[in-house]
Amino acid sequence: MAYFKVVTAEQKSRLDQAVWVNLQRMSGTPCFRGTRVPVQSLIDFLEGGETIDEFIKLYPPITREQVLTVLDFANSQLLECASSLTSA
Repeated sequence: MAYFKVVTAEQKSRLDQAVWVNLQRMSGTPCFRGTRVPVQSLIDFLEGGETIDEFIKLYPPITREQVLTVLDFANSQLLECASSLTSA
């Protein structure tokens, strides 16, 4: 059973501006565009009780818009997954 919906063109465009993936860089780990900072670092940072502002201060090349785009995408995918579980 597939839980994730197809990503819309708009979501793909926004995500592409925030994140890049390249097998030649960081073994294909999704990183914030223009950096070598893995997206997972943001998740780990937030799980550790830190704030978005603290993350951005630690990694100045990463913009608030990039962070919010990643979180918005993760949220929409989680909601889609949860919705598909309740309708199954």
